[in-house]
Amino acid sequence: MLIYKVFRSDEWAILQADGETVGAPIDVADGYIHFSTADTVQETVAKYFADVDGLFLLAVETEGLAPLKWEPAREDVLFPHLYRKMRKDDVVWSKPLPLVNGVHQFPDLT
Repeated sequence: MLIYKVFRSDEWAILQADGETVGAPIDVADGYIHFSTADTVQETVAKYFADVDGLFLLAVETEGLAPLKWEPAREDVLFPHLYRKMRKDDVVWSKPLPLVNGVHQFPDLT
């Protein structure tokens, strides 16, 4: 199953350059890397990244990804949280999330 991480362009650049990252400031503050599912990622972007240009969507395979925990978050929906640094080799693919007329354009996640 693929899960998704949203990074600003500078955060994605750090992962590419360093090969690993502790994540975005919210990840550092909470002590884990926040991910979303295909069902929740668009709401995540709308809620936390509205009007932010230069975003990237990274897909990560859950199989073999440890320590990954599914924990309740918004409205008690389970979200995947990674309790270690995210590594570049965790990323299956990355795609830009262009902002068009105030709305982020998502690739097909199915």
